Amino acid sequence: MTARRPVRVLAPREEAGRITRRALLGGFAVVGAASVLGCGRDTSLAATASPDGDLEGRVNVYSWGDYEAPKNLRRFSRRTGVTVQVDAFGSNEEMIAKLGASRGTSGYDVIVPTGQFVPMMAANDLLVPLDHDLLPNMKHLDPQIVDPSWDPGNEFTVPKAWGTTGFAYDTQKIDSRPTSWQDFLDLASGQAAGSVSLLDDPWEVCSIYFAANGIDPNTTDEADLDAAQDFLVGTLAPEVRAYSSNPTQSIVQSELALIQAYNGDARWGILESDDPDRWRWVYPTPTANLWIDTWAIATGAQHIDSAHAFINYMLDPKVSMRELDWNGYPTGVAGLEAKAEEWELELTDMIFPPTEVTERLTAAELTDAQDRLTDILQRMQAAA
Repeated sequence: MTARRPVRVLAPREEAGRITRRALLGGFAVVGAASVLGCGRDTSLAATASPDGDLEGRVNVYSWGDYEAPKNLRRFSRRTGVTVQVDAFGSNEEMIAKLGASRGTSGYDVIVPTGQFVPMMAANDLLVPLDHDLLPNMKHLDPQIVDPSWDPGNEFTVPKAWGTTGFAYDTQKIDSRPTSWQDFLDLASGQAAGSVSLLDDPWEVCSIYFAANGIDPNTTDEADLDAAQDFLVGTLAPEVRAYSSNPTQSIVQSELALIQAYNGDARWGILESDDPDRWRWVYPTPTANLWIDTWAIATGAQHIDSAHAFINYMLDPKVSMRELDWNGYPTGVAGLEAKAEEWELELTDMIFPPTEVTERLTAAELTDAQDRLTDILQRMQAAA
């Protein structure tokens, strides 16, 4: 965890110490998620408690590091009498491996998988269908973000937070005005050579090449993957100084010139910088990557009513606004953009991408190419 100094432009309304949503993502896809579990369903997993309307005295949450606003956790406990225990994982693979190995006895109730992993988790009986009758606050969700292709009808999940990927650049080191992923690659071998940071995420890194060349970022075509490997390992890798899914401090300290980042994390870095005006944020064309983190209930959950009550509480608009203020990402609850303006949050365009960006968002998919993407990233890191 990084210690937060006072922020000149913006500070959350509560605790100063925190890490960003993806701060622990360094272990992403060390092994392809499809390899973590077998493809078949395993019906021997421990049974999940049945809802009966009475809240249990505890709920165990397994989430990304420091992803929930502490004030919300405290208020939920005071309101319900339910003790909230939160443990952190560093990647979807880590979470999935733990749930799979425990065979329904992990002890966790509420978990936070990223959307593209949900179908595989459901197929392997790691998730319990949600009882929508216990989630009346689903009515507050934006219709545009419910009923995703990877979870029709929100059978297993509801949105927790969503965001996209772009890049930040230092205008004191780069004098052009890049707008595309091709511009990013040109700068990486030009003005920003040797001063580039990439996300430690195979899909996100490979998507740079695919986007710049008009290729679907979820491609499984071997020719596309071969071409991506040749360019990324042979041309881009020598110019990369860091692979980090928490580049906030690199922005704060103005260490690097060109930084691939998640929008909310880049926003915190710019706001914490001594000279925010030197940084520019770009939602690059032609594609914009979309990730959605979700609330779900793990198979074997023993506090099923408290788990539903916790998720329902987090879907309350006031609670969701405190979550947004804490981690810098919209939750999927409608109307938060106007509320963010009322709260006078800075750089709201980095929280809520404009329409021209959301119209070209491309969601990540867990495909048969996952292991190959991981191998490409590992080759890049070895070549650095």
